[in-house]
Amino acid sequence: MIMKKIVDDDRLIYKVCCLYYEDHMNQKEIGDYLGVSRSSVLRMLHNGLEKGIVRIELHNPATFNYGELEKKLENMYGLKDVVIVEESVLDSKSEAASYIFGQAADYLYSLLKDGYRVGVTMGHTLNNVLQTNKTFKKIDNLMCVPIVGGISQGTIEGLDVQGNEIARRFADKFGGSYIQFLSPALFSDEAILKYFLSEKSVNFIFDEFKKIDIAVVGIGVPEGENHTLLKAGYATVKELKDLAKQGAVGDITLQFFDENGNTDKFHSFNNRVAAIPMDIYRKIPMKIGIATGKGKVKAVKGAIKGDLINVLITNAECARILVKEDGR
Repeated sequence: MIMKKIVDDDRLIYKVCCLYYEDHMNQKEIGDYLGVSRSSVLRMLHNGLEKGIVRIELHNPATFNYGELEKKLENMYGLKDVVIVEESVLDSKSEAASYIFGQAADYLYSLLKDGYRVGVTMGHTLNNVLQTNKTFKKIDNLMCVPIVGGISQGTIEGLDVQGNEIARRFADKFGGSYIQFLSPALFSDEAILKYFLSEKSVNFIFDEFKKIDIAVVGIGVPEGENHTLLKAGYATVKELKDLAKQGAVGDITLQFFDENGNTDKFHSFNNRVAAIPMDIYRKIPMKIGIATGKGKVKAVKGAIKGDLINVLITNAECARILVKEDGR
């Protein structure tokens, strides 16, 4: 009975809470100071919360609070994580892009651990992430694995975004080492691709694919005038438009999918791509997709439905449309 009076005394509860939250004393110190047991201190701290004597507020440290929107997207689409970056207050599109990709680099670094294998695709998105001026303490024993063939023709710009170069620069930025996928990304004929990949000097990469812990991918759209396939000289605008007419809404690792994430209907194109097989890709524990803008909404939704990504890094514009358009 005496114990009950102690732990239910509002005045004493208030004092305990002041010592704990304002003076930063630990529970044992408070117990010794007031001559009560540690369990009594713990009970009074709990009662302080229940009675409203203490109110705890969380403040998102980000400049813009998108915590609620991120959580809503996670729940609506079954994603492991969502990172929303604001860019509307910045002066130019280039500044906005730089900020978004800088935030993406920070997020990636927070996930990487010693011994991880990271799969990276080719493309402008990862190129932009790696071009940020942020520097990081190098992570030991990181292995960067290109998941798309890394030999391409085309312009110098096209060469900058090919898979082996992305893997090399990823290792330079975050630490560790990289391996090469010594193959063109796209072949003219499926039979030639299969024959080429049968070589031991090339097909060892498929064992590496099965060990990947995190994949980091951009999400392309067939209507994009700056699509990697165009820059690398692999495809024409007409070929991409034809894929869009067939129902393609996006691609990951240059393999196209429809609004439900189905890749099978584009087998005549996808089967000529030297890349991680989709059945292996889908088993990667964390698949991070980076995509921004309203033009990527259909592609993002298709990628999620097809289990092609389970983590999304995007901007506020794309995020709001995803929430608004969800019709499941």
